[in-house]
Amino acid sequence: MLLIAGLGNPDSKYRYNRHNIGFLTLDRIADDWRLGPWKAKFQGAACDGTIDTPEGPKKVLLLKPGTYYNESGRAVGEAARYYNIPASQIVVFHDELDLAPGKFRLKTGGGHAGNNGLRSIMAHVEGDFRRGRIGIGHPGDKNRVTGYVLSDIPKADQRWAGDLMDAIARSVPLLAAGEFDAFQTKVTHLAPAPGQTDKD
Repeated sequence: MLLIAGLGNPDSKYRYNRHNIGFLTLDRIADDWRLGPWKAKFQGAACDGTIDTPEGPKKVLLLKPGTYYNESGRAVGEAARYYNIPASQIVVFHDELDLAPGKFRLKTGGGHAGNNGLRSIMAHVEGDFRRGRIGIGHPGDKNRVTGYVLSDIPKADQRWAGDLMDAIARSVPLLAAGEFDAFQTKVTHLAPAPGQTDKD
């Protein structure tokens, strides 16, 4: 089973924040692949189902931690332990300040770079999990970061955000099949970052 987690905050007032793009991405995956229904489980909201991949049907579990962004590891760790899912079969989608808006990178392991949600998961999951880093850009001043990530995705960015989430959802069969390089390539081909082509 592949565990796909998204980072975000559970209250409705945070729903469309930049910080919640991980939650929004999971909603798109669930809708596109008719996974669900969402149920209260693992200190969050979870849904599961199968995805048809080039290698046959694969079971996936989607998880939106209800423990708030900075404590995401409590929920992810609980789900991973329950199903005995190794870190190599965990993918976490999250907002990334260090990538330009609309850029996407799939990364395995590494540090948390100050992201408290990743820090929490690293404390609860042993080994290197994969991170689906969704670029939101940086406000330019570290003192403005909190307000920036807790602000709604602006109207000017909603098109690329929607296109990128659609691309991720359409490419999920490659992710479920473990074809991680092909997954990133397809996502960036379907939704190149604003001002770039898929060849950049």
